[in-house]
Amino acid sequence: MGVPQNISATEDENSVSVSYNSWLLKHPSALYTFEHMMSIAKGKKIVVFLDYDGTLSNIVDNPEKAFMTNEMQKAVSEVARYFSTAIISGRGRDKVYGFVNLDTVYYAGSHGLDIAAPLQSPNYGDPKHQTRVVDGKGNEVVLFQPAKKYLPAIQKIFSALSEKTRSIRGVMLEHNKFCISVHFRHVRDEDFFTLEKMVNSVLGEYKEFRVSKGKMVFEIRPDMEWDKGHALNYLLDTLGYGSSSDVLPLYIGDDRTDEDAFKAIRNRGKGFPIVVSSTPKDTMALHSLCNPLEVNEFLIRLVKWRKNSASGKYFCQNLEGKIRKERQIVPVNFAK
Repeated sequence: MGVPQNISATEDENSVSVSYNSWLLKHPSALYTFEHMMSIAKGKKIVVFLDYDGTLSNIVDNPEKAFMTNEMQKAVSEVARYFSTAIISGRGRDKVYGFVNLDTVYYAGSHGLDIAAPLQSPNYGDPKHQTRVVDGKGNEVVLFQPAKKYLPAIQKIFSALSEKTRSIRGVMLEHNKFCISVHFRHVRDEDFFTLEKMVNSVLGEYKEFRVSKGKMVFEIRPDMEWDKGHALNYLLDTLGYGSSSDVLPLYIGDDRTDEDAFKAIRNRGKGFPIVVSSTPKDTMALHSLCNPLEVNEFLIRLVKWRKNSASGKYFCQNLEGKIRKERQIVPVNFAK
């Protein structure tokens, strides 16, 4: 007896496929369960929350070129016409606005540490962190920025990392105002642990900060009780839905920091946490989508449902055969 050798690529792919299909039983596709989800939403208000990278845009080699497609921008624009819609990203708020370029959407940057909202929140966030300002287009908004006191330290950390990591080829630093991203997608494997030690060494001098690992990135932010889940609740409150019993928050995201938003929805007991993943992963989400292409399809279907739900003229469409083939599971029998 011994360990089997030379496992074929086909056998390995089959193993991954079985594992993913098993995972889908716990986190079914939001495309296949769409009709059931909307039956729950009937007569209620859906509020849409979206991550950006890996959700509305593909993960790309250069973070500065993470543009979403024209089709996705149109879909998000249509969603915002019919639902209150917000994007909660780890990017700087101004940067993610530059990517999305829609004035009908609310924006929260730096993992929720920088929010532009229509009104102050009476229940979430200290009033001293909420400032009423006039934006570049003359609109009055409330900026919620609970980490302002950390700005000088964030700049020092960024400068120290820039100096320390200069010798490591492929590292990319991104200043997101209230947090810092250290991208290592192009860092050689043999340099990864050196980079990790450098990051931890710099953070060792700043005890009020923490570092977490995302998709090929280290995320550095103030160690405070505020995350994407808090940002979701804050925005619901400012939109007047904080204590409403007929509101269903819907959040779509792909990374570890999105788990805080999934948890917030689970704690509310109502809503749709949807993870974007093509591989099995631990998650608080109840539903899944495979990639940004499926996110686009879901958003389009959501708009069609909203346009026609009042008159009952909307019929759920059959999913494309290629999606059935890729997932290798039996689709839901949609009503005709």
